[in-house]
Amino acid sequence: MVKIKSRSEIEKMKVAGRYTYETLKAVSEAVRPGVTTKQLDKIAEHYIHSKGCTGSFKGYGGFPGTICASVNETVIHGFPDDVPLKEGDVVSVDVGACYKGYHGDACRTFKVGKVDEKTEKLVRVTRESFYEALKFARDGYRISDISRAVQNYVEANGFSVLRNYCGHGVGSELHEDPEVPNYVTRSRGIRLRPGMVIAIEPMVCGGKKDIYVADDEWAVITQDGEKSAHYENTVLITTGDPMLLTFPAGCDEIG
Repeated sequence: MVKIKSRSEIEKMKVAGRYTYETLKAVSEAVRPGVTTKQLDKIAEHYIHSKGCTGSFKGYGGFPGTICASVNETVIHGFPDDVPLKEGDVVSVDVGACYKGYHGDACRTFKVGKVDEKTEKLVRVTRESFYEALKFARDGYRISDISRAVQNYVEANGFSVLRNYCGHGVGSELHEDPEVPNYVTRSRGIRLRPGMVIAIEPMVCGGKKDIYVADDEWAVITQDGEKSAHYENTVLITTGDPMLLTFPAGCDEIG
């Protein structure tokens, strides 16, 4: 069942969203060749706790980290580890902060030093596909309008969208109804209404869409070894323009 958030719930989610944004910003400032994703994870955990919040991901379904740290061909759900990042890598950092029982959820793909032209385009197109989808995050549109916008934009630029994993509702649970796919399915999906909160999150493969799941049963990796990118914000549907709870007005883009 899709939950319509009350004014009180939305206020809590605004705080959770801001701290999620600020956590990503703190992590972004540490991304460079030689740093490990475990070090980035510690930065995120410290920042979230310093704000009186808890990490939404740590322990969720047994996940070991505060952040999902997905490097290069790992699209999503990468474990933080001790392998140093290298010049030319990309790392997708997905994180959530929970404030008074309500979650924020956001992701950015960070470039490590200088990357090649294709990687630069991949990161840019992934971000831009989110904003194509955001045009339809409005009262009266359907989930399928968001899905179509992402898929059309990504594929027109020569990349592919991840199947079997999608965006979702957010609230007192990290993952709520509705599902928000990044590709067109047989279902048109529900109509969006004010008070709904959804995570729109294009997950884009630099080559083909085929993937496999690692032995840890978490990391989702491109079959062809091509790099990937991920961009996500928690979005409140209003009577007018959508509100990005994890990218507060007046704040700078990260990455």
